[in-house]
Amino acid sequence: MSDFDLRTFLPYLLNQAAEETSLGFSRVYKDRYGMLRTEWRVLFHLGRYGDMTASEICRLAKMHKTKISRAVSALEEKRFVAGRESGTDRRREILTLLPQGRRAFDDLVGVAERHDRDLTANLSSGERAVLIDCLQRLAGFDKFPD
Repeated sequence: MSDFDLRTFLPYLLNQAAEETSLGFSRVYKDRYGMLRTEWRVLFHLGRYGDMTASEICRLAKMHKTKISRAVSALEEKRFVAGRESGTDRRREILTLLPQGRRAFDDLVGVAERHDRDLTANLSSGERAVLIDCLQRLAGFDKFPD
C-alpha cells in the first residue's frame, strides 16, 4: 500500500475543485441558453477580447481545435456567433459575437460575477487574493492578453 494521497495531488485537486465550483454556473448557461461548457468558453473569449479566430481561442482556452470547432458551429446555429473570411488570409475565419450573443454574454457575466462572489464568500479578502494569484500563476495567465 502506498502513502500517496490523491486528495493532495495538485492536478487531481485542481480538477475536482474546478468541477465542483463550475457546476452551479454551468446549469445557468445550459438552462438559459442551451450551451455546453465549450460554447460558454468560446462566447466568453469573444465577449472579453473581441473578434478572433478559432485558433486564437484554442490557444487562450487551452482546448483542442475539434472541441472549439464544434462549439463555434453550435453558437452559429444559435445565432450567437458569425464567422467572416479574413481579409488577409481566406483560410482564416474571424469570429464575432452577434447581438444575441452579446446579450447572452452580458447576462452571463453578471451571473458569473455573482457566482464567483458566492464561491469565495467564506474567504477573507487576503485569502481570496492569494488563491487567485496562485491559480493564475499555475494557469499561465501571464501569457493572456489583458
